[in-house]
Amino acid sequence: MTTLGDALQASGVNRRAFLKFCSALTSLMALPPGMAPAIAQALAKAKRPSVIWLSFQECTGCTESLTRSSSPTLENLILDLVSLDYHHTLMAASGTAAEAARAAAMKEWDGKYLLLVDGSIPTSDGGIYGTWGGESFVDILQQGVKGAAAVVAIGSCASFGGIPKANPNPTGARAVSDLVKDKPVINVPGCPPIAVVMTGVLAHYLTFGKIPELDEQLRPRAFYGDTIHDRCYRRPFYDQGKFAKTFDDEGARNGWCLYELGCKGPITHNACATVKWNAGTSFPIQSGHGCLGCSEPDFWDKGSFYKALSTTEWGNAKTLGAAAAVGIAAGAAAAYFGRKRQEKVEKEG
Repeated sequence: MTTLGDALQASGVNRRAFLKFCSALTSLMALPPGMAPAIAQALAKAKRPSVIWLSFQECTGCTESLTRSSSPTLENLILDLVSLDYHHTLMAASGTAAEAARAAAMKEWDGKYLLLVDGSIPTSDGGIYGTWGGESFVDILQQGVKGAAAVVAIGSCASFGGIPKANPNPTGARAVSDLVKDKPVINVPGCPPIAVVMTGVLAHYLTFGKIPELDEQLRPRAFYGDTIHDRCYRRPFYDQGKFAKTFDDEGARNGWCLYELGCKGPITHNACATVKWNAGTSFPIQSGHGCLGCSEPDFWDKGSFYKALSTTEWGNAKTLGAAAAVGIAAGAAAAYFGRKRQEKVEKEG
C-alpha cells in the first residue's frame, strides 16, 4: 500500500513544505508545538486509508464546505491524505459504475476503511423515504458500517438528525449514532461543519491511527471543547454589559455583543471563533449575525434565533452551563447599572 510519504514525494512536495504543513496541523489539533516532528514522521509512514462517503438526507452543504478546505486543501485531502473511493458529488463515475466502485472498495479494504456519512437517515415506513436503486438508506448504511474501522458523521443532520429530524419529522429521520452501536462514531456537527474541522479529524485519525478524544456528544474536543462565547472577540463587550439592541444601531456598528439579539454562542460548542471560515476570513458573529447554535442537538426545534437566551428557554442552568449562566448574570447586571448611571448623568445634566 502506498504511504503518504510516497504520495507526497511523487507529487513533488518537498520536506520543507511538508514540515510547514505538519506545524499547521499541530496547531489545528491544539497539540504542543514540539509534536510537529513526531506528526511528520507518523504521517510520512502512514498508509492512505480508503474513505467511503455516503450522502443521505442532506443538502450537499457539507460537501460544499469540504471543497473550501484550505488546510489541507481538497486536492491534498483526496490525492495525498486519503483515497476517496466513493462520493456521489465528487466522483466521476455514476449509476452502476459508482455502485460497483463502492462495493469494490468495501471488499478490498474490509475492516480498514473510514465511513463518512452526511445527512440523516429516514426510518419511517420501512425507510421508503430515502433509497438508492431500491435499497433503503438504512440498509446502505448498515452495509457500509459492517466493514468500517470507524464512522464519521459529517454535519448536524448526520450527527443529531438536523433539520430533517425537526418536528413533525414525517420521515422518521435519525442520527447516525442512533443506528450505529457496534463501531466508533465521531460526530462533526455544524450546518455545515467548518472545512478544516472535517479535514482535521481525518488527519488526526491518519496521524495517530485512532479517533480523537470526544465529548459527551461524540464531538472531537479539540474543535468542540469550548463554546463560541469562550473565544469570541466580542466577549469583552459582553463582560462590560455592552449589547447591540438592533442589527443597525450604534452598538452593532461598534461591534458590541449580540447576546440580546439572540446569539447562541454561550451554549454552542464549536471552533467558529478561532478557526473561522473561508481560510480564516470570518464567521457569522464577525459578520454581524448572532450564532444560531447549529452544532448543538435539536437546534432547529429550539429556535428563538433572535431572542436572548434564558435558562428556562433552554431547560435549566445545567443545560446552559454554569460558567455561561454566571456570565449572563454578570453581563445583565453590568448593563443594568450602566443604564442607571447614564440615566443619572442625563438627569443631573
